[in-house]
Amino acid sequence: MRNVTVENITEVFAEYFGKDTDPRTREVLVAMARHMHDFAREVNLTHDEWRKGLAMLEHAGRITTPERNEFVLFSDVLGMSSLVDMMHSDPAATSSSVLGPFHVSNPPPLEMGGDMKRDFGGPVLLVEGQVLGTDGKAIPHAKIDIWQTAPNGMYSSQDPDQDINSFHGLMTADETGHFRFTTVRPVEYTVPSDGPVGELLDAAGRHPWRPSHLHYIVTAPGYRSLVTEIFPDDDPYLDQDTVFGVRDDLVMTYHTKPSSEFPAGMALSGKVNEPFLYVKFDVILLAE
Repeated sequence: MRNVTVENITEVFAEYFGKDTDPRTREVLVAMARHMHDFAREVNLTHDEWRKGLAMLEHAGRITTPERNEFVLFSDVLGMSSLVDMMHSDPAATSSSVLGPFHVSNPPPLEMGGDMKRDFGGPVLLVEGQVLGTDGKAIPHAKIDIWQTAPNGMYSSQDPDQDINSFHGLMTADETGHFRFTTVRPVEYTVPSDGPVGELLDAAGRHPWRPSHLHYIVTAPGYRSLVTEIFPDDDPYLDQDTVFGVRDDLVMTYHTKPSSEFPAGMALSGKVNEPFLYVKFDVILLAE
């Protein structure tokens, strides 16, 4: 320790573990320290810059709540969330994408053909799809946790005027893996920029906008859980997503249909008197 230097501190740190340390823990921590030390040496990090970084983390801790996780948001806008998603995605299945900081646990059941739009304004969107394995076979009774923003661009956990379960639902696919529901067309929105993540975006000259999307968490016994989101191909921020969540296979098209084609057996059947939007998006899961 007496002879630690700028050049050898990483090697000294690597030896600073107990003999019973979990090998994977040691591997991860040593690699993290190595890259952090290399970064500090590369940019000749100053004391003021180091303190600024710590202050941003302290600020993130102060404003993080069960409803808003600023550390997740940091991971998102720095591309770390998407990088980890992409590293562990398989091209044979639907791509994963960011969970985001506003998912609400234990959403209420959403019946087949159920509606999440309720009394909110905006165009009706009918979504349907099928949950499949990579072999093309249907996965019966998969669970689809669905959520999105309201038409004001805010998630329920951000908006005191919304019920906490607004635009959240948990659907069970039928025996053929099919699911269908109605909602309002999601809108593009900004990630919270009133905290340290906003400071980071301002410093980088970046905007806080995300393209509109629907979130899914899809689970089924014997299959790897999928966290993903799907995006319309006409969104102005599709190629400017501030959290890098868009993937080619997650882009879909909304089709406008006359009210006369709205199907029976839906919660809104007989109540849609204007053209509605329709999209079919299948989800492909990897076997465990």
